[in-house]
Amino acid sequence: MSMRLAVAAGVMLLAAPASAQTDSSAIRNAVTIKAIRAHQQALADIATDNGGSRVSGSAGYDASAEYVAEQLRQAGYQVTVQPFHFLNFEETAAPQLELVSPDAKTFAAGADFVTMRNSGAGTVEGIVIPTVDLVIPPSTDPSSTSGCEPEDFPAPPDSPAIALVQRGTCTFQTKVDNAAAAGYAAVLVFNEGQPGRQDATTGSLATPVSIPSVTTSFAVGDELQALAQAGEVRARVAVTATTQSVTTANVIGESPQGDPERVVVAGAHLDSVGEGPGNNDNGSGTAVLLEIALRLAEQGGPPVNKLRFGFWGAEEWGLLGSQHYVEQLTPEDLARIVLNLNFDMLGSPNAVNFVYDGDGSDSQPAGPDGSAEIEAVFLDYFAGASLPTRPSAFDGRSDYGPFIARGIPAGGLFSGAEDLKSESEAADFGGTAGMAYDPCYHKACDDIANADEATLEALAGAAAHAVWHYANEVPAPAMLAASTRSVGRSAGAVPLEAMLLRGGGHYQR
Repeated sequence: MSMRLAVAAGVMLLAAPASAQTDSSAIRNAVTIKAIRAHQQALADIATDNGGSRVSGSAGYDASAEYVAEQLRQAGYQVTVQPFHFLNFEETAAPQLELVSPDAKTFAAGADFVTMRNSGAGTVEGIVIPTVDLVIPPSTDPSSTSGCEPEDFPAPPDSPAIALVQRGTCTFQTKVDNAAAAGYAAVLVFNEGQPGRQDATTGSLATPVSIPSVTTSFAVGDELQALAQAGEVRARVAVTATTQSVTTANVIGESPQGDPERVVVAGAHLDSVGEGPGNNDNGSGTAVLLEIALRLAEQGGPPVNKLRFGFWGAEEWGLLGSQHYVEQLTPEDLARIVLNLNFDMLGSPNAVNFVYDGDGSDSQPAGPDGSAEIEAVFLDYFAGASLPTRPSAFDGRSDYGPFIARGIPAGGLFSGAEDLKSESEAADFGGTAGMAYDPCYHKACDDIANADEATLEALAGAAAHAVWHYANEVPAPAMLAASTRSVGRSAGAVPLEAMLLRGGGHYQR
């Protein structure tokens, strides 16, 4: 590592935090929006050259991993490319969904319905049978338990039947597994209907299923439910797809210096969805974390704690890269990790400055012991910079999930995804109430132009501050206690299964 202090031109225009624990001005001044955007542009170019995406298992992802690994090597990090296998689902023909009777109607793929990842293949024509516990009109908050219990499914007739299920409080996997076990030949899961949960959305099944399974818009589900109340409804659903094992990899860069008994893991997922280039989700977190790592390598003096920068693969398939990383660690290696910082989506165009709710003051459960201290580091920073924040629940939607499932304290930042900005948020953060935080979330339009640079700059400053703080400060006693927990890491852990039930991975629920 070079001992040179880098203070680049065009520094971030953020006030020094008045109450934060550490003076992070050197790293914040070094990490510039120009450099972050350059990394994002490099990833965008990779997507353009590889069919429009950087999805794990593709050439676009492999090129992204090579880019990050080479940048880290040149900066002096010890780089590990950690391969792992996962099941890759690929549709080989356009899916079909048609209303056969009482009237004929063809629904539009991509607009009215979307095939779930890991759906079974085949063509089914049969009676549409709604499950119990449908909530129409929808409640204010997600509450439908439709399909969450085996008894939610009426006994199907002897001829093929298609289950009509509503999105809600349990995973897509649970709903589809219950439908298959009840004897249904296909499943339609319609969106729940609240603002932000109305369109057809990509659903991901953690394990492949044998029956065709698609998600639909709330409007389609509402229409089919109303028809079913009046009489028999027949529909036809067709999915043509294959599922095969493919290899992808995590990229991990570790500082050669720092206390090996106190490891700080800072992570961001490197993959995009197959539908687009993923410049905000998660080219933004990747670019910020990579630039922080590069500039830290130029600072004067070794870190107090060992730093490990993780760029995770297959997050969009259900947190698979970070889960693989955590699962392959020995109990001793796990005990050395004192905390995890996670940066997933930092430049949403209609953003809010979300901070993970480590102390559980706004949502339950709280993170493992030590998570409250991480939240406080971020909140102190934002307060000192006179920037508003909102809490974000530990709902398992990103790569901190496997860490907190093992009792490792965690924290991080998020600028918002498909949910809609509220009136109060628009008043505090600007932007448009009633519009998604990121209207291009998981779409082809998540390109280099899909960013709010002011938000990206502000959250990059907060991320740099937190990484600098934990690089150079002895962790809080709660974190050190966490690192000496018994094998199994049960104390303070949040079960990964419980997180999956609340949303684990962008698509799971």
